[in-house]
Amino acid sequence: MASFLSSSILLLFLFFPIVVPLPLSTNSRWIVGEGGRRMKLAYIWPAYLITNDSLASLTVRQSFQQLGLVESIAGIQASNPSIIDVPLIKAYQTVVSSLGKHNLMVILDNHISKPGWCSSNLDDNGFFGDQYFNPDQWITRLTQMATLFNGVTNVVGMSLRNELRGPRQNVNDWYKYMQKEAEAVHSANPNVLVILSRFDFDRDLSFIKTQPVKLTFSGKLLFEAHWYEFSDGPQTWVTGNPNEVCGRVATYMMKTSGYLVDQGYPLFIGEFGIDQTGANVNGNRYLNCFLGVTDELDLDWALWTLTMRYYVREGVIGLNEYYRVLDYNWCAPRNSSFIQRISILQAVAEDGYRIE
Repeated sequence: MASFLSSSILLLFLFFPIVVPLPLSTNSRWIVGEGGRRMKLAYIWPAYLITNDSLASLTVRQSFQQLGLVESIAGIQASNPSIIDVPLIKAYQTVVSSLGKHNLMVILDNHISKPGWCSSNLDDNGFFGDQYFNPDQWITRLTQMATLFNGVTNVVGMSLRNELRGPRQNVNDWYKYMQKEAEAVHSANPNVLVILSRFDFDRDLSFIKTQPVKLTFSGKLLFEAHWYEFSDGPQTWVTGNPNEVCGRVATYMMKTSGYLVDQGYPLFIGEFGIDQTGANVNGNRYLNCFLGVTDELDLDWALWTLTMRYYVREGVIGLNEYYRVLDYNWCAPRNSSFIQRISILQAVAEDGYRIE
């Protein structure tokens, strides 16, 4: 899930104490700091801008003007006047730098190639060779991003592609291109974690069980899975017995990705979340199961999302985001009971750090 103006890169950020020893790496199934102590990551996702070459010369103001977002321009002018008339890529770098100054770490995440709402099996953005997913251009772009942020210490990882999907999905191309780009990113920036996504909207990495990823480097590879209530069907948790549904979907999760932790691979839930109004019964029941499974496996995780409203999504200006965590003032949780419920996932062993 994501919304973009003229962008195919997200920033995924998290708070971290100044004393955390960077860079991050992996040790068996764990993410660790430079001293070898475990870092448990608890993320929140927001959307920001990065462009391809054809858009790189646009300023922030010009980009918003093209979309008719006059009121948004006024807001940026008032709150962030220093970036309103700079090229998008420079604004992007400024955002990353500002996050670092405020003790926030960043993971760069490539969602789509053609700007728009993400994601669909038929959006031609889903897999290598799709109309808007040229693998050679993708490798070039991500390598440029890795190079651009080499030496920027608060950029701790790069997720190579979000939610691979669609009719072109196949194992051979996955290994061909994901391994090639993993090597390219690591060569350009050896300090970042390299994060690999999977088939079926980040739900299926079962093929790794019989054919491990082969890379020239170690200690930097991380696998990503996504899990929402609608991943299991639109009303599965409402129409079925919650205990039986949980048993079934947990078994599927272990078969398709959870098994990785038993094999000593690092795995984190790159996206999860629910309708923060509290009115979605399907989501509320799913969350009970999600919390149990994720806590039992002691997984790192990323929560969707901070965003209150979208500048524009699917032609609608200011569309509300029901999964948003913060209130309209960005000062307090929208649903304090939800924050209390997920606190179980924040625990970490005494000899590790918790990052949130």
